[in-house]
Amino acid sequence: MKTDIKICGLKTAEAIDRALKRGATHIGFIFFEKSPRYIEPDLAAKLAEPARGKAKIVAVVVDPTNDELDEIVSLLKPDILQLHGNESPEHVLTIKALYGLPVMKVFSVRTADDLKRVEAYIGIADRFLFDAKAPKGSELPGGNGISFDWSLLSWLDGSIDYMLSGGLNKDNVADALANTTARGIDVSSGVEIEPGVKSVALIDEFFDAVQKANAPVVASGS
Repeated sequence: MKTDIKICGLKTAEAIDRALKRGATHIGFIFFEKSPRYIEPDLAAKLAEPARGKAKIVAVVVDPTNDELDEIVSLLKPDILQLHGNESPEHVLTIKALYGLPVMKVFSVRTADDLKRVEAYIGIADRFLFDAKAPKGSELPGGNGISFDWSLLSWLDGSIDYMLSGGLNKDNVADALANTTARGIDVSSGVEIEPGVKSVALIDEFFDAVQKANAPVVASGS
C-alpha cells in the first residue's frame, strides 16, 4: 500500500511545487497564530491552487471559532479539516455537519493513556493523526520536532486509519514506517532549516528516504 505523505506548515510556492513534484498526497496550511508556520487564509488559498486535483489540501486549526472556520473554509476550500485542539466528539460531528468536510482528529501522545481517548472518536473522525505531546512550556500543540514512543501504537486496532507525526525526518522515517501501521506520515519541522522555513533540499531527502524504505526487497540470488 502506498504511504500517504503530508507536508505541513507550507508557506511558499517553491516548497509546495517541490512537494507536489515529489508526490505529496497532502499539503497542510496552519491557521494557528502562535505558530511560526501560521499563514493568512487568503494567501494559503492562492498558494493552494496548483495543488487542487493533485494533493489533498488540509486546513490545520486549533480550537477555532466559528467565524475563523467560516473564513478558512470559504477562502481555502480545503479537502480536509485537521483538528488539533480539544474538540469533543460532539464538536467534531457539528463541524462535519456544518462544512460537509472530512475531519482528521489529532491526538498528542506521551503515554498509553493519551491513546485511550481515541475510542470515543472512532466512527466520528474520518482519520486520526498521532503527534508527540508538546514539551513543557511550548505554546505549540504540534510542530515541536520531537517524537513519542511509537510502540504505544501497537494496541490500536488494525482497522484504525492514522497518520504518524512528531519529529519525523529523513533519518528516522524508515524506522517509523517499519515499526508502526501508519498509512500516512506527516512532516513539518523535519524538512525545515529553521522553524517555518521549508528547504526544498530537505523535502527531496525526505522523499528519497521514504522511497527507499518502501522499495521492495529483492531476495539474494534472484
